[in-house]
Amino acid sequence: MASSLDDASPPSIDAVTENNLQPFFVLQKGSLRKSERKSSGTGKTRRRIDLSPALPKNSENPEDEKEDENMNLRMEAFEFVWSKIKSTIKDVLRDINTSVFSEIQSWVHQTFDTIRSLGTPDFLEATQSFPVITDANSRKLFTGLVLTKNMEFVDDLMTFDALGKHLKSQGCHVANLSSLDFIAKNGIGGCLRSLLRQFLKSTLDPADISILASWYGEENYKNPVVVIVDDIERCCGSVLSDFILMLSEWVVKIPVILIMGVATTLDTQRNILPSNALQRLCPFEFTLGTPAERMDAVVEAVLVKPCSGFSIGHKVAVFMRNYFVSQDGTLTSFIRALKIACTQHFFVEPLSFILHEFVLEEENWVLEIGRYGLSPEVMWKHVFNLPSCQRVKMTKQTNESLAHAFSELKRLQNQWRAVVLCLYVTGKGEKVRLLDLFCEAIDPESYNKREFATCTKLEKDSILSPSSRQRPSLAKGRVIFEAIHLVRDLSTGQLGKLLKIWKNLTVGIPEINDKVKELQSLLKIEDGKSSKKDLIITPKRHASRIQLDNEKDSKSLSDKAANLLECMVRDYMQPIECIPFHEIFCFKNVDKLQLALIGDPRRRIQVDLLEFQKLLHCSCCISGSNALLPSMHDTSIMYKLAQEHGDLINLHDWYQSFKSVVLRPSSSKRKSRQSPLPKKRKDINETENQSEASTQARFCRAVTELQITGLLRMPTKRRPDFAQRVAFGL
Repeated sequence: MASSLDDASPPSIDAVTENNLQPFFVLQKGSLRKSERKSSGTGKTRRRIDLSPALPKNSENPEDEKEDENMNLRMEAFEFVWSKIKSTIKDVLRDINTSVFSEIQSWVHQTFDTIRSLGTPDFLEATQSFPVITDANSRKLFTGLVLTKNMEFVDDLMTFDALGKHLKSQGCHVANLSSLDFIAKNGIGGCLRSLLRQFLKSTLDPADISILASWYGEENYKNPVVVIVDDIERCCGSVLSDFILMLSEWVVKIPVILIMGVATTLDTQRNILPSNALQRLCPFEFTLGTPAERMDAVVEAVLVKPCSGFSIGHKVAVFMRNYFVSQDGTLTSFIRALKIACTQHFFVEPLSFILHEFVLEEENWVLEIGRYGLSPEVMWKHVFNLPSCQRVKMTKQTNESLAHAFSELKRLQNQWRAVVLCLYVTGKGEKVRLLDLFCEAIDPESYNKREFATCTKLEKDSILSPSSRQRPSLAKGRVIFEAIHLVRDLSTGQLGKLLKIWKNLTVGIPEINDKVKELQSLLKIEDGKSSKKDLIITPKRHASRIQLDNEKDSKSLSDKAANLLECMVRDYMQPIECIPFHEIFCFKNVDKLQLALIGDPRRRIQVDLLEFQKLLHCSCCISGSNALLPSMHDTSIMYKLAQEHGDLINLHDWYQSFKSVVLRPSSSKRKSRQSPLPKKRKDINETENQSEASTQARFCRAVTELQITGLLRMPTKRRPDFAQRVAFGL
């Protein structure tokens, strides 16, 4: 096709008409389009880009200065809050891996002692450039296989980085290798260079393991050498195999201990490595916590417990849960989404700077709003415009009354927090996830509609009637009522342990703590009665009756505990979105968060095409008028013209409209600038031919750009004269 176009003769004048749209002009005339447009005399207005600096704001305006000061304070508060959240997450992830890291550390030192028991070469022998010849048993490479169970390797990077720092703090020489070091392009030399760079702190061109042996034999021979590979499933199998064989040959001179991360199953190594490499490994298995367990630990420390005062709404929490479970599945992305939500909250909410003082101050603190750059008039106007404040009547509009309202919010949140944690420890043994429980516990609709009694009735009915156990109406609030149902099936010993945990969780909340203590006292009384009954010698015919009485007493206590938990949920688990002034502390705009994480590229393209003046800043189109001008971008003209059509666009009509816009000034200018000397008819026809070809080329190029951006579907053989719109509206 290209060769036929290149060899074809130039088209005649009759071949180029307004009804004959020839896309080959894009190939033949595309490079000359600018010169043709300059010499064709069409009079097209040249786009002028305004590069002059923007006028500075009036710094003398006190309101602007206060707004800037308030924004700076909000950003300072954000830095404080997010640093607190970040440090909390770091501590949680370190604590959840502490037991496994300690186990790996003990294994490393025991393995090092085992390798040293095989014999230690002297300095002269250790610094030679060839391995020590020993038996086959001394060539075993001790390998720790760490099962991570992550969907993506992003979370593994943080885990193995923390493991490397932990082993370094215990005196080990540690090198962290990634899967990028084990690619076929670099071969085994890439792995050796990375090892030498991390151990010797310098880059050496010759990748020779004898250099590492000399470094270890000189002054570092007292400590083990640990090499960590974060994910063996992403490594090149042949390179990893050569690396293992090489280390096993030098294991006497360099007591290397290999730690490799496995994301799926421990049998993965058999699928990646050949048999000769597997024979050199002496594997030991370690298992980290699951991603769901790490997620629950982060949610408990950051969103449930009083970490920073910042909170998220129900819709935001559900979106973040679905984003974690369905789309990404990594804790890293969940933390990034939480940071974006926190950033947007502080950027939008004028009173978000209060979070800084809300975390630091005690219960009865006085809010001095004047020192934060906001006047009392502006502050009170914003406060009473909050939707949650419309139903609350404050008798005194003072800083003290507002601070008292914030203290009340903190008190109600402490009650909510205690109930959520009681529900979590109740259902934790039955795989109840805190993230699911958190999403249900902050649902304002469930709280406002008082669905608790209805769902509890349905739950009791489902126990009596087996046919009603699969009722779809129980789907809402499933985790909460599952936890309550679990309490009814507990034995006396299990109930006693659970009440002890409830007592510790509700310390500082006397409304709940006193009821838990009362139930504990009843449990002790029942235990005393049952023990006395056991000591009394009774006939055999009465033994079954006594056992039945004990079971009834235990069932009665379990029912009382379940009723207590039900009362706690009904009376004290008030979501933050149902508390006045929660907008200052809670981020609820799920659309902004979704746009920041997932994006909406098609909508963004449409907005840019319709509002191109904001991007180009050209002086000819900056007026904001809806009129189409020839100086506008061709693709913007085409898309605005497409708004006048339905799902099908007639190409001929579309081209005629485009042509009338881009050539609009040319007709008037040709009339006003007629030359006194008449031109030859041939020159006039050539000029018109070139103008028509250039217009068609611009039209074809704009149509192609709309197709590439996904806004237009090109004509088909069935309907070659119509294009189909794909996107409608914003």
